[in-house]
Amino acid sequence: MYLCTKIIINNMEYIVSARKYRPTTFDTVVGQAALTTTLKNAVKSGKLAHAYLFCGPRGVGKTTCARIFAKAINCQNPTTEGEACNECESCQSFNEQRSLNIFELDAASNNSVEHIKTLMEQTRIPPQLGRYKVFIIDEVHMLSTSAFNAFLKTLEEPPAHVIFILATTEKHKILPTILSRCQIYDFERMTVRNTIDHLKSVAEKEGIQYEEQALAVIAEKADGGMRDALSIFDQATSFCQGNITYDKVIKDLNVLDAENYFKIIDLSIINKVSDIMVLLNSIINKGFDGGLLIQGLAKHVRNVLMAKDPQTLPLLEVSDKQRERYQEQAKKCETRFLYQALKLMNQCDINYRQSSNKRLLVELTLIEIAQITQPDDGASAGRRPKRLKSLFKHLIQQSQPKSATPQVVAAEAPVSTPAVTSDQTPKAATPQAPKPAQAPKPAASATSLKNIGFSWTKLRQDKSSKVNFSDSLADTKDGHTNDQKFSQEDLELQWMSMCNRMSDNQPQLIGIATRMKNMNPQITEFPQVEVMVENELIKQDMDAIYKSILKTLQLYLHNNQITFTILVSDQKEQTRILSRREQFEEMSKKNPAVAKLQQAFDLELA
Repeated sequence: MYLCTKIIINNMEYIVSARKYRPTTFDTVVGQAALTTTLKNAVKSGKLAHAYLFCGPRGVGKTTCARIFAKAINCQNPTTEGEACNECESCQSFNEQRSLNIFELDAASNNSVEHIKTLMEQTRIPPQLGRYKVFIIDEVHMLSTSAFNAFLKTLEEPPAHVIFILATTEKHKILPTILSRCQIYDFERMTVRNTIDHLKSVAEKEGIQYEEQALAVIAEKADGGMRDALSIFDQATSFCQGNITYDKVIKDLNVLDAENYFKIIDLSIINKVSDIMVLLNSIINKGFDGGLLIQGLAKHVRNVLMAKDPQTLPLLEVSDKQRERYQEQAKKCETRFLYQALKLMNQCDINYRQSSNKRLLVELTLIEIAQITQPDDGASAGRRPKRLKSLFKHLIQQSQPKSATPQVVAAEAPVSTPAVTSDQTPKAATPQAPKPAQAPKPAASATSLKNIGFSWTKLRQDKSSKVNFSDSLADTKDGHTNDQKFSQEDLELQWMSMCNRMSDNQPQLIGIATRMKNMNPQITEFPQVEVMVENELIKQDMDAIYKSILKTLQLYLHNNQITFTILVSDQKEQTRILSRREQFEEMSKKNPAVAKLQQAFDLELA
């Protein structure tokens, strides 16, 4: 019993387009010109193999070509082009589905050894009409391993009157021993252009009005499958009632209008972040997923990039009208902008599934895309300030006191500030009688500002692993030296700050910086500082940056007389150095009030 897709409407038989317009000759097959030419030549020359394998994506014509080929093989009067005549008894019996020489087997439901053995028994019977018995096995990759092994011997040495045509969508699942015995034909995906042209011919035959842009949406939705395209075409025809328009198709198929992509790119070029956020909100409110938006926008930007060069313009699989729009937008966009946007969207697509706040990820991506073309110093609403360092320099200059003592000037020297002009030099050099009561305040102010404006520029620029970042940190002005007093607490604070800056700015120093955080530098005899390390390896790592550590301590503790010594603890008398958290726990055991103080003020250990 044969099942067919038929719908009775008003006592009239309706057949879906995928079956009604199924190709019956090689010339009517769409998008497979090279393969059909090879098969026609094989029919004309009579040089036929005993086994063929047709492989490729779904809906590209594998089974259809197998049927056309089987019909042409047994045709009693083939044409000079290698096509079947459609007039002989063999062709008529095939057209009426009563041919005894052509067998079709669905391997998806007949994949056992018993089914293959039954098929092998039928190969022994010679054809009643025509020269060959043709066995078409569809979805052959679904056969079990034992069924493949049972089929192997017959496939290798079949009777002279038997030809096998195998079809599959997953060639990699077929045993290599099967592949080596077949002529393999790889079918290509349908291009958007071929699909549109075929849909046009079907619409004209059916008397249906259409917009080419609407057919382009259907072709893109089909993703290279002609059968899928015809099925979607039937769906759109029912929805549009004989007049297929772009607006109705995107509404019926729930496809995001490409106009949104053009708007987002146009707004990004002029840095309209707020307008993009409003547009994104309207898209999400219509039920579209943010990840699909990013994927579609990435494809759109790729098409714009291809439209910039006449050589890559043929790579656009879109309608002629859309191609013109892409070319217009490509003239507005810089190549650098398109590259950066593609990179950002690719990163968003990678992180989208793992993100717990997917909408925020999409919004941040669109904001960054809109900032690509903004000016470097732009800091308007919705824009990212790109020169934070210059902003801090400006704040430092404004916060500095107008008249500073020589001691304060020396402390501020390492901060990266603009050069002093000739008009300012005499004012700074003019001796003024400092007020004793006000002298310490500028120094304290300078200390806090210096911490804000400190930069590891010299550290970043050095390419070697032994980074020398002291040259630009501790140079004092006019040979002046500092000799301020500092306490053990000041030493520990600046030591920890130095370790944090090393971890943040230099990845190659993270390891030694982590070890240094657990060290306890001590003031032995002011201003001598020493630190105890566990072994010689750690000492060697610290010796590599010894000068930088010393200059940094001298700079931030405002004392150029500091000496720094690194000692290795005696292994026999070595005692375990407690970390800061362990020290805190010991203090809490001895004095419970310390733990209560931490809980009361919700303090965290630095």
